[in-house]
Amino acid sequence: MEEFDTIVIGSGAGGLAAALCLAKAGQKVLVVEQHYVPGGWCHSFHLNGQRFSPGVHYIGLVDEGDSTNDLYKGLGIANELVFFRMNKKAYEHCHLGTHKIDLPAGIDNLYESLAMQFPHERKNIKKYLALVKKVSEEILLIPKMHSFWDHLTIPFRTRNMGKYGLFSLKRVLNWHIKDPVLKGILNIQCGDYGLPPFMASFPVHCVLMSHYFQGGFYPMGGGAGIVKAMTNAFKSHGGTLRVKQSVTRILVEEQQAIGIELADGQRILAKHIISNADPSTTYLKLVGKEKLSSALLKKLSKTRYSVASLILFLTLDMDVTLAGLDSGNIWSLKNEDIDDIYHDLKENDPSEGTEFPAVFISCTTLKDPVSFNGRYHSFEVVTFIEYDSFRDAEQADYHSEAYEVRKQKIVAKFLNNVEKVIPGAKQHVVQAELGTPKTNQHFINTTEGNVYGTEKSFDQIGPFSFGTKTEIHNLFLCGASTLSHGVTGASYSGVDVAAKILNTTSEALLQSDPDQFLRIYDAEDRAEWPLWMQDKIAGRKKRFKEI
Repeated sequence: MEEFDTIVIGSGAGGLAAALCLAKAGQKVLVVEQHYVPGGWCHSFHLNGQRFSPGVHYIGLVDEGDSTNDLYKGLGIANELVFFRMNKKAYEHCHLGTHKIDLPAGIDNLYESLAMQFPHERKNIKKYLALVKKVSEEILLIPKMHSFWDHLTIPFRTRNMGKYGLFSLKRVLNWHIKDPVLKGILNIQCGDYGLPPFMASFPVHCVLMSHYFQGGFYPMGGGAGIVKAMTNAFKSHGGTLRVKQSVTRILVEEQQAIGIELADGQRILAKHIISNADPSTTYLKLVGKEKLSSALLKKLSKTRYSVASLILFLTLDMDVTLAGLDSGNIWSLKNEDIDDIYHDLKENDPSEGTEFPAVFISCTTLKDPVSFNGRYHSFEVVTFIEYDSFRDAEQADYHSEAYEVRKQKIVAKFLNNVEKVIPGAKQHVVQAELGTPKTNQHFINTTEGNVYGTEKSFDQIGPFSFGTKTEIHNLFLCGASTLSHGVTGASYSGVDVAAKILNTTSEALLQSDPDQFLRIYDAEDRAEWPLWMQDKIAGRKKRFKEI
């Protein structure tokens, strides 16, 4: 029977970050992944030669000196990564009904842009953005407070978070902003955690907005670019990664995790087990109810998961830049009332009607110019739904006729949304494949097809979220349901777990390596691209022409 120091179940950003930190520290580490490629939501795949990344559409704080940059330097993978800076003047394009407003990179630029378009709200915008920044800084300061003096001064140093921390995004925004369209613009990024303003926690939104204040960045190679860098580094430190390995049970003896059992019956032992799966999957399916405390079972019974998604993987044979597209994201909503849109998405059958009330559009071939073959542009078009609207498909044959008919109705509906943003798109479709909550369950093993782990509502964040340390000795959790969601948040959760196992701190594990440097280029400025990149782009275009 094989034995390791640590086994990591799932190869999402959190699992890989934990595995890499432990392998660097000299541990013998095994990562097992049920999919045929590693990465979880960070993985990429190809359809007829076109690459798609279902879960990575932009990342923030990538500039030199910012936290994501420091994370990748600390993990020792910065040299293997290349990021493209998305349109600095409009990394987010907000289409709210007839209103089209762009969000530029830089908090000062954002203020000036919004103040120019909403001059009657100038003072309110300045005050609100300053508050968002302060609350975010205070939240991020709390985990770094360790000394007696720190704890003594917490009330003063986090006074804004204390004042506004228990209020919804809608309530705080209503106190500061009156213009309904401006409210919609400042609310729009709540799509990055899947809750409407009336349900969203104001502090969560502050951290999210602050994460993108300096703009959006996209990795060369899509999400797979990050996964490749992490897995290569992990293997270089002696780590073992195995795909197509489905874990059916975490072995627990006397309330202590001792190993795992695979679908083929093989057992592998380890001193520590880290699960990158959802808490419900980890505890209820892999550990078993009989080994859990009544308090944990009660918490699990009340746990709610985030929205599920529908994703259209679309390739168009047309020059979409002529329609005004660039490397910025597009949020296309029927109007500025996001609470009302949420009710529409929640209550209506996604296969009925002609358009979705809200979609997010990401053009990967403009964000990552290296992926463009000179002719075809690829997109991920996303909308959110409640899992209940797809629950009837849970037991259906994955390739049944009824399931396929429903999917084609949804594809047609998506294309109507795309047509509004890119006129003529429906006449230039090369391929249009749909990912559903059932797809999320099949490939990523998410509970109810969720996108962001547990729902980020008041009673499930901060001290009420699932901790990385569990009541089962030597069993740990990481991922979007613990410290934070998103690529960066999940990665930090993995570092936190590794620090607990190694009896050290996350800061100690992420000490910056002066030999590490993250390359960043402007997606909109060809003159900035180095020769090796231009050669790579030219080679891809040449190979495509020869097919």
